[in-house]
Amino acid sequence: MKADIHPAYRDVVFHDVTSDFKILTRSTMSTKDTIKWEDGNDYPLVKVEISSASHPFYTGKHKVIDTSGRIDKFQKRFGKPAPTAA
Repeated sequence: MKADIHPAYRDVVFHDVTSDFKILTRSTMSTKDTIKWEDGNDYPLVKVEISSASHPFYTGKHKVIDTSGRIDKFQKRFGKPAPTAA
């Protein structure tokens, strides 16, 4: 294998912001945010919108999460046209 072409594989905390679920695992994702974990060490923090703690398939509960305004963008682009004066 060639040296210095692979991303760093390190400990990272993933934080599900909708359910406040956090998990420490290993990943190659890069981020500028950090968090102090239960063991007292600082780890890079990756914020996600959906994880197994909030996904309807795993929880059995259906809820609509629209954090980036996707529904409004869709309605603007493909929704019904505004009525015109006759």
